[in-house]
Formats: sequence, C-alpha cells, structure tokens
Amino acid sequence: MQMDVSELRKGQKVVIDGAPWVVLEYNFVKPGKGQALYKCRMKNMMTGSQVDRTYRSGEKFERADMEEHRMQYLYADGEGHHFMNNESFEQVMLTPEQAGDAVHFLYENLDVDMLFFNGQPIGLTLPNFVVLKIEQSDPGIKGDTASGTMKPATLSTGYTLQVPLFVGEGEWIRIDTRDGSYVERVKK
Repeated sequence: MQMDVSELRKGQKVVIDGAPWVVLEYNFVKPGKGQALYKCRMKNMMTGSQVDRTYRSGEKFERADMEEHRMQYLYADGEGHHFMNNESFEQVMLTPEQAGDAVHFLYENLDVDMLFFNGQPIGLTLPNFVVLKIEQSDPGIKGDTASGTMKPATLSTGYTLQVPLFVGEGEWIRIDTRDGSYVERVKK
C-alpha cells in the first residue's frame, strides 16, 4: 500500500530498498522558493543503523507489512533463541544479533512480543520488568552502609548488574528490562 511523504509521522514504519525502516524524527521545511521538504531521521529495523534523509513533497513510500505476535521463550542453543507462537504453536528462531540485549533477560516460558516483517521475525519486545534469581554476589561488608552503595551481582541468565549491599545470593529481584537496572527484591 502506497503512502505520500506528507503522511509520514514519528513511529511510522515504511519499506525502503526492501528493508523495514521506522521514522524517529520528522520535520516539515518550507523554503521561501521551491518545493516543500521533509527531513527525517530513520532507523533500519533489521540492522539498527540510523540515517538522516530529505524527501521532496510528492514522493511515495510503501507501508511496511509488520505483524506482532505473542510468543513464549523456549530455549537457546548454538544457533539462536527459540520461541513458540502462543496461538498457532509454530516455532521460530532469532539469532543472537536479532535478539540483541534481550538475551540477558530471557528465561523459559517468558512471554514476549515478537515483530515480524513479511512473515520473518526481526526483533522482540520484552515485558518492562522481569524477576530473576541472583546466582553469584559478594557479601556486603559489615559497616559499609554509605547510602546508595552498590555491588555487582550475576543473575541466572549470566547478566551482571549493580544491586544494593543488602541483596544476597539466592534472592529474587525485579529488573527493569529497558535499562537493565535493579528495581526491588521479590519474595518467591
């Protein structure tokens, strides 16, 4: 389906040279003489690269055929990370590059939203918060009670983050997947 450049908006997904792109920034510029210009910052959804492009009024784009499905994480092997569609039970695999930083927070049976372009998986969106177990962490030093003091902790997924001194090995914590930070302790 075709769309005019004047229909572009922030967050709009279009196909350029056979790849899906998302509009990050969009500005309309009308010089004193000549055609109106549309300045866009765009991100390739498959490679993650960003570019600045300028288009003239009247240029056309093809809307990106994007679908999102609720998927359940199954397991990882040497090839990649495997997921199952919760409705059709079809399984798909993402390479570590496609999964990106999300691999730090994946655990069995976690539900995620997976993005598809022309029927092929290209990325996933995690829930904002996940609960994981601390596998390794040094004990806090007695008397070290400076406010805001943190120590490194390694999670069951292998990810290392900073946690407060009072959090120890074997405890469960809530993590913000958007920035990989500690939120709170959780009783499990």
